[in-house]
Amino acid sequence: MVEFSKVNIKDFEEEDGDEEEEPGEEVESAPPLKVGEEREIGSNGLKKKLLKSGANWETPQFGDEVTIHYAGTLCEDGSIFTSTRTRNEPVTVKLGHGYIVGGLDHGIVTMRKGEIASFRLLPELAYGVPGTTGVPPNSNVQFEVELLSWITVVDVCKDGGIIKRILETGEQIGPPGDLDEVCVSYKAMLVDGTIVAETPDEGMEFYVKDGHYCPALTKAIKTMKKGERANLVIQPEYAFGQKGNKSNNELPVVPPDSILSIFVKLLSMKPVIDITGDLKVKKKVLKEGEGTVTANEGATVTIRYTAMLEDCTVFDRKGFDGEQPLQFITDEEQVVAGLDRAVSTMKKNECALITISPEYGFGSTEVKTDLSLVQPSSTILYEVEMLDFIREKAPWEMSTQERIEAACRKKEEGTQLFKIGKYNRAAKKYEKAVDYVSQDAHNSDDDEKIVTPLRLSCWSNGAACCLKLNNFREAIDLCSKILDVESCNVKALYRRAQAYMGVAELLLAELDIKKALEVEPQNREVKLMQKNLKQLQAKSDERDAKLYKAMFSSKSADACTAAKRLKTAGDDKDHSMRDEDTVAMET
Repeated sequence: MVEFSKVNIKDFEEEDGDEEEEPGEEVESAPPLKVGEEREIGSNGLKKKLLKSGANWETPQFGDEVTIHYAGTLCEDGSIFTSTRTRNEPVTVKLGHGYIVGGLDHGIVTMRKGEIASFRLLPELAYGVPGTTGVPPNSNVQFEVELLSWITVVDVCKDGGIIKRILETGEQIGPPGDLDEVCVSYKAMLVDGTIVAETPDEGMEFYVKDGHYCPALTKAIKTMKKGERANLVIQPEYAFGQKGNKSNNELPVVPPDSILSIFVKLLSMKPVIDITGDLKVKKKVLKEGEGTVTANEGATVTIRYTAMLEDCTVFDRKGFDGEQPLQFITDEEQVVAGLDRAVSTMKKNECALITISPEYGFGSTEVKTDLSLVQPSSTILYEVEMLDFIREKAPWEMSTQERIEAACRKKEEGTQLFKIGKYNRAAKKYEKAVDYVSQDAHNSDDDEKIVTPLRLSCWSNGAACCLKLNNFREAIDLCSKILDVESCNVKALYRRAQAYMGVAELLLAELDIKKALEVEPQNREVKLMQKNLKQLQAKSDERDAKLYKAMFSSKSADACTAAKRLKTAGDDKDHSMRDEDTVAMET
């Protein structure tokens, strides 16, 4: 017979949020008690004296199941009225329900494992006016308590449907997310102890989002840490409900409306990261890397990999069997985009499986390699090990001269990309160049004379990229930054007017064109844009005229219809009156 937790739905419905705060902020903020020291806990008269220090820093909470030894004595004469020591049988109680006396629970939640403490309780915290066996009415009592251990109890769904008792705490890794792959071992039982499901010792692997066995198992796993072992008590609505579950093997079926007890352990987890935010490039970590530093955009990375199709057909390998590993600079389109993006997030010696959709792989192109043929629109997988990388220096790691040189280099790279039509990459280069000569940097006056024109030039070139990409709002923002510094910059006025025309803000475009012509009246490009603007305004006015005409026509038609209805109603009334007169005359 399996012993189920005594925790049930009612236990949790009776608890409220205020109760969890009652152990007292004062105790947590005060310095720790020293052995032999006594202190009042909170404001209800409960006093605690430390007799023996406990281990670690963790303490139980309301709802947890604690195992304790205790002895109760009368404060008046020291006589013992109850004790677990006499029977040498510790008790396990659920905190928050006053199993011994209500006030004592508020003291136990301040204790650490192995701690022994004495608590003085006023009558209202203990047995009150009635008293109890061995305790006279209105007696002050004292309990000496030893906290042997406790089991943390978690109401997973906050409705009592899944109660998790943590039998063994895990490492500080987790809990897993929906995309992660986990390996768990578990044994599921009915109330009478009948085993209805069980994994092999090595556990079962599955992706959290795919679920496994019953809904409750997945929900509980999403609250667990690696290595954690727990017992789940699952109500029917989170198990198999009214339908029950038929077994696919020799194990018994789960009858309808069955409560389940599942002993589960999270053996391992492989985090899966959505690199691109659209699930088109996913990285599953097979082996954690060293430290916390990852490669970044612009880093020189050295990797070895095996590239496969979804059916595990290998079409490329690098860095094995004596062959040199692959070295490349990230964000330079030297490898497929998905691999480039994923590698930028890896730590040294990290191993990962990267799944790349066609959009970030070879697209609709057929690729033939020495090992295999990659069909168009294929999803590809790379099993990658990061051997080493050299990060690109961040601006704050550089001297002023280094930052200026780096900005000039990025700007030139952006210009070369712009010339061959790679506007997205060019825009990123200009943005990176501006980062190196940021306005936040502490530059001398002489340095500022160099970096200000460089910054303005990069903003201007970035705006040109945005116009090519029809990213008009970003172009407006970049040109506005230039005009905040140089209000008569004709190129910025011209490009911002072009962007305003792109978003149909024609009045603002007209203002920028007029200002540009005030500065350079003979500027041929600006005058041509003015001509184009007038054509756009004429078309816009024509559209507006048609719209207004249609609106007024509709209103006129409605007015005519209303007039006709009124006339008809009036005629009906006249007929009715004439009918009444006729009747009167005939009478």
